[in-house]
Amino acid sequence: MSTKLESLEERIQIPDDVKVSLEDFRLKVTGKLGSNEYDFSHMGIGLFLDGKEIVVRVLGNKRRSKAMLGTAVSIIKNMLTGVTKGFTYKMKVVASHFPISVKVSGDEVIIENFLGERYKRRAKIVGNTKVVVKGEDVIVSGIDKYAVGQTAANIENATRIKKKDPRKFLDGIYVYKKMEGLES
Repeated sequence: MSTKLESLEERIQIPDDVKVSLEDFRLKVTGKLGSNEYDFSHMGIGLFLDGKEIVVRVLGNKRRSKAMLGTAVSIIKNMLTGVTKGFTYKMKVVASHFPISVKVSGDEVIIENFLGERYKRRAKIVGNTKVVVKGEDVIVSGIDKYAVGQTAANIENATRIKKKDPRKFLDGIYVYKKMEGLES
């Protein structure tokens, strides 16, 4: 019986126009659109730079180890895509009862006249995400996929209707397209 512990590893190619630095489980990726940082210290994985590759290694061959490896690889690939192409979520303002007014103020999206309410609903903009309102469209874009997705979710949740039939009351702001690449 062997006491040798198995390990899983995956290699990710670094694009030519991207610079990567690693310091104490903190991976920093810099590209033409900006830089993105993530701390992997809580994940229990090994990260190494090997030339133009990022090596992700995890000890064990169990389901949890495989899941942790897949999560780390996915985060790194999203970071590389973010600094080279960026991410964009397109949202649509749907109003069947009262006209909804949407505007951006600082780090908040302000939604007025939602279902005829007098008070303003607010949604927080996360990180360096850019939000643009063009008539019925709200475009959320940035280089951090987490921040872009969370900002879109905050806007969608700000217009969530409680205790009403969602098939009848369709009013709200909804994501209709997720894509790679910045658009404004």
